Amino acid sequence: MFTSLVQSVCKFLKLKSLKKKVFLDHRSAEEVLMLVGSKTNGATPLVMACRNGHYQVVEYLVERCNADIEQVGSVVFDGETIEGAPPLWCAAAAGHFPVVKFLVKRGASVNSTTRTNSTPLRAACFDGHFEIVKFLIEEGADIEVSNRHGHTCLMIACYKGHFRIAQYLLTLGANVNRKSVKGNTALHDCAESGSLDILKLLIQQGAKMDVDSYGMTPLLAASVTGHSHIVEYLIEQDSLVSRSDRIEALELLGATYVDKKRDMIGALDLWKRAMALRFEEGQMPMEKPLQPITVEAYEHTREIRVPEELEDLLADPDEMRMQALLIRERILGPAHPDTSYYIRYRGAVYADAGKFARCVALWSYALEMQQTMLEPLNPMTQSSLFSFTELFSFMMDKEGNTNCRANSRGRRVPAVAFQDILSVLERAIAEVRSGVDALVPPSDRDPAHLHRVLVISLHLACLLARIMATFSDKQRHLAHQTLYSLVSQNVRGRLGQTPLHLVCSSSSTLVGRYQACRFPSPDLVDMLLEVGADVNARDDLGNTPLHLAASNRPCPPALARVLLAHGAHLDARDGQGRTFRDLLQGQELHHIVNPLHYTKLSCLAARVVRDNNIKFHGQIPYSLNEFVLQH
Repeated sequence: MFTSLVQSVCKFLKLKSLKKKVFLDHRSAEEVLMLVGSKTNGATPLVMACRNGHYQVVEYLVERCNADIEQVGSVVFDGETIEGAPPLWCAAAAGHFPVVKFLVKRGASVNSTTRTNSTPLRAACFDGHFEIVKFLIEEGADIEVSNRHGHTCLMIACYKGHFRIAQYLLTLGANVNRKSVKGNTALHDCAESGSLDILKLLIQQGAKMDVDSYGMTPLLAASVTGHSHIVEYLIEQDSLVSRSDRIEALELLGATYVDKKRDMIGALDLWKRAMALRFEEGQMPMEKPLQPITVEAYEHTREIRVPEELEDLLADPDEMRMQALLIRERILGPAHPDTSYYIRYRGAVYADAGKFARCVALWSYALEMQQTMLEPLNPMTQSSLFSFTELFSFMMDKEGNTNCRANSRGRRVPAVAFQDILSVLERAIAEVRSGVDALVPPSDRDPAHLHRVLVISLHLACLLARIMATFSDKQRHLAHQTLYSLVSQNVRGRLGQTPLHLVCSSSSTLVGRYQACRFPSPDLVDMLLEVGADVNARDDLGNTPLHLAASNRPCPPALARVLLAHGAHLDARDGQGRTFRDLLQGQELHHIVNPLHYTKLSCLAARVVRDNNIKFHGQIPYSLNEFVLQH
């Protein structure tokens, strides 16, 4: 009955009048309180009504049903789920002014917050609802309350380009130089979004050219995002920027033109202007710093340091691309996410053109940079590792094929090099090791990140196992040594699953579109067992790898045989008392293996003990207790 009540109110919320409001009038007070306090997909009826602007429903729920005006719920805006959103926040974010006024009149707190500390005022600023912004402030909303990232109402208005709101907040004394958790100011937000009119307004109000946690000024932020009109305006502000600031801004904007706008002529013009400033007549020359070593991934390209060398760049587009990467790394530094992002982007372009070796070199350099500069299990590092998995899988699936759709230019896809896979696998395993250390309590890191990196590592190992037949003895030894370094960590993924559990189940597959990299993988299972993986390990649900093998549809006979050959127990029971045979669907056991070949006298004895409820504790060696319990 409770479920039907919730469904009824959800349907009711779609009404535009109160002609059917009596649907609650005949309910008892207890039922009404239960209904208005219930949640559907995380949202109460009042939260849903406020989100959708149903004024009469809001009024009815508050005045007739005594709905809690502050009870929070989950709502979706632009595809993002907002947790812990108060009704007033929902109405303000969606721009439903009459609902906002009603809730405030009935005593809703104007400074209530979501789980991320976003206020109704900040929500209204985000989508540019000026009248709601003005009303909330008049009702006592605090303009300086920031969300958990330290972003204030002024910052979000600047980022979204809402001039009227930004101007209004400034007239009320909003702090123009306040910094977020990552050190950016409202001026940074204007520069990144391209809001020149608001940027001018901020400067008039005393905004400073400060740096964020990456050392980025608003001028450099505009250069990175390609907002040339912001850059051109700021470099004319002598009181805000220095000569070196102008030079770096023009150079960085040129790099953005190469990689983001694909405008080589525009980029060269910007670099010429920057070079002219370096050697400006009547000024002390400002030469670029010497490059002590070259980078192999950049093909040992050196950054151009004198005007004469610029003239030849247009004749060599690839040289220009390397110059853009060098400039970006010099100015932004390796810690800035855009540095590694554009290295990866350039590698992807090379892969699309069939230059796989160039792609691998650039991606390897970016991955090394990320693992050096970022915290363990960072999403950017995960993305780089996953991209390698997809690239190698594609290359293996299309190896030698000149007619495949993805290779329409007729280029032959080369074989994946053993050393390339091994090198990336080693880095993935190093990330797993760092992730395990980072998750030691009282860490607040998400264990799901460790699980994902572990599965990516196993996908790379799966690719290695696929080409095992081509290995030399030395390569085989290196491969086993690397896998041992993973197995010996005793790391567990989601639900306490070991690496062996994961590679036995198709549900662990991340790169399903490529046959080369799918689970289950009997070849990888064999390799893991050879380096010491426990064939009878149990996950949190009591499953052994053999139980998970049975969950595949169908269960590959080769998978079951390799597990049994290494000592898996055919009659071992999972947490619900089911054996391998019990878990098979649509397959007969004898079609997969001959059970007589894998049934031991010890197993039969253990089953007799269990089936007859024989008290065995203290009657057999302690070391055999677990063995009997498994049967």
